[in-house]
Amino acid sequence: MQRKMKYVYLLFIALAILAIPATTPAQISVGLSIHIGPPALPVYAQPICPGAGYMWTPGYWAYGDAGYYWVPGTWVMAPTPGFLWTPGYWGWGGGAYIWHGGYWGAHIGFYGGINYGFGYGGVGFGGGEWRGGVFHYNTAVTNVNTTVIHNTYVNKTVINNTTVNNHTSFNGGEGGVNAQPTAAERAAEQEKHIAPTSQQTQHEQAARSDKSMLASANHGKPAVAATAKPGEFHGAGVVAARSAGGNENHPSNNAEHTDRPPSARTGNAANAEAKTSSNKPSTSNNSNEKSASSNNNKTNTKSSNASKPNKKSSKPAKPPKEKESSGKPGAHGR
Repeated sequence: MQRKMKYVYLLFIALAILAIPATTPAQISVGLSIHIGPPALPVYAQPICPGAGYMWTPGYWAYGDAGYYWVPGTWVMAPTPGFLWTPGYWGWGGGAYIWHGGYWGAHIGFYGGINYGFGYGGVGFGGGEWRGGVFHYNTAVTNVNTTVIHNTYVNKTVINNTTVNNHTSFNGGEGGVNAQPTAAERAAEQEKHIAPTSQQTQHEQAARSDKSMLASANHGKPAVAATAKPGEFHGAGVVAARSAGGNENHPSNNAEHTDRPPSARTGNAANAEAKTSSNKPSTSNNSNEKSASSNNNKTNTKSSNASKPNKKSSKPAKPPKEKESSGKPGAHGR
């Protein structure tokens, strides 16, 4: 009798496990632990959106038996209306780089403060939004043909120009992004999530089996950096990397997102830019300072000779040109 009850109990447990739905409370997927940091993010343009309803998922470095390999960014269909994609990210912790898998959810969670581009500037998502069950695209940061897709808008305020190094691919550790989850991101992590779709997992598997995607083969500049649709690594819609993002394993500068609130920054992050600026002044800054100093001297000289009526007043110095940001609307590049 007891043995029969035991079997009934085990059968009940098995049925209960099978009854668990695919959508479960947030359990952030933490996978591989690697001792070598991932390469910098390559620079690439975003392929045009293949149709209404497709959502952008940024490219990332995954890790396999042969080392790091690039998984191209691609457009995919959301598993359910109203859900957004939170990208995965590499984070330093416990003496190793740990992969935190991405997921679908009602709100964007923490993705390490990584600037993946195209609306994923390090915090939140500015590439579009759901309105009444229909996804609307922000063409300021996404590549959409507005003659075909009409549910679009323009919001340039989401463009992120505040990072020191836009290509850093991991959070924490030496050379990593200094960012911590905001209260909203922590709340999003506790919501119900959906795992990557079958198209996304097949897309990653296809990249893993392609030896040209290995960082050791492409040196951080993959020939297929992004695709219009998952798994399509040839033909129209394939975009190659313009250049490697920087040092393959360790970007030289800490990437500090100053648009994050102080509570979401690490202890040393608040002074990261100040230290970088004081220790490694750029040539352009020195040039500007010399120009300003020279202009001040000229101004003082002319001020002393102001009483001379025949002297023409000097023209004001032209302001230095600002560097063009890779996130400039219309460029559609990282």
